[in-house]
Amino acid sequence: MSRKKIALIGGGQIGQILALIAAQKELGDVTILDIPDFENAAKGKALDLMELRPLGGYDVEINGTSNYADIAGSDVIIITAGVPRSPGMSRDDLLNVNLKIISNVAENVKKYAPNAFVIVVSNPLDAIVYSFYKVSGFPKNRIIGMAGALDSSRFKAFIAMETGYSVKDISCLVLGGHGDTMVPLSRLATVGGVPVSELISADKLTEIEDRTRMAGGEIVKLLGRGSAFFSPAQSAIEMAESFLKDKKRVIPSAALCEGEYGIDGLFIGVPCVIGSNGIEKILEVQLNDAEKTALQATVLHVEGVVKSTGL
Repeated sequence: MSRKKIALIGGGQIGQILALIAAQKELGDVTILDIPDFENAAKGKALDLMELRPLGGYDVEINGTSNYADIAGSDVIIITAGVPRSPGMSRDDLLNVNLKIISNVAENVKKYAPNAFVIVVSNPLDAIVYSFYKVSGFPKNRIIGMAGALDSSRFKAFIAMETGYSVKDISCLVLGGHGDTMVPLSRLATVGGVPVSELISADKLTEIEDRTRMAGGEIVKLLGRGSAFFSPAQSAIEMAESFLKDKKRVIPSAALCEGEYGIDGLFIGVPCVIGSNGIEKILEVQLNDAEKTALQATVLHVEGVVKSTGL
């Protein structure tokens, strides 16, 4: 049986880590694609990873290119192409420049890999994944945004840091846009089945929710240049692996809602079942009035950013 093929559009910090983790997990052969100016860098990173394979025993092929024809036949495409944030910038500030980039990417993916499952990581996530969907014409089950997977991971991390308990036993969910209006659902968070509200005070939980919303900006400020790369890469790999191995994992992701949660025509972070058919189902959680109000606020924000794409 031939190996699966994974194409990474963008060979920067996230792209190179995606390639490493995909190789370590032996998810499939990897193609790192970047613009012609950075083609040698993509080839250099691919060669470095090829030379690492004997040390880890990873039987996969890794190649670098700037030619979109090389992504032909890809099973999964993960898009990180675009300009990262600088301190003081919001994700929305990136829209104009990254919209042009994603439109070009969408045209090429449509041409060379029309049957791929596409995971978008580029910011502003909710508008960029919507733009890819509109330009490419891909069916809604095969286009998804990496949002809630990362946001929920950050929420889990902060709960673990506060309690001192294992991250493996923490379950939580973040809904909404991938930005400052996201909705961490503390009411549903548990540690080993125990409600987190019984382990952490209400005031501290509110602080953790706020830190979760601003987590990306916190890292941007600390780095001084660029944005997070380790955690977004792992988040996207979780999604890709669930598709490639038909795991049916429930992963919060930006999916096209058509009536779910009362949302129509927007990509919003919701719990998605990811299997071999892509997004196989969106799970709806019963929300209380405060949560519904918070979700509506994030929907209005995403709606505004999406409108500015003109698509």
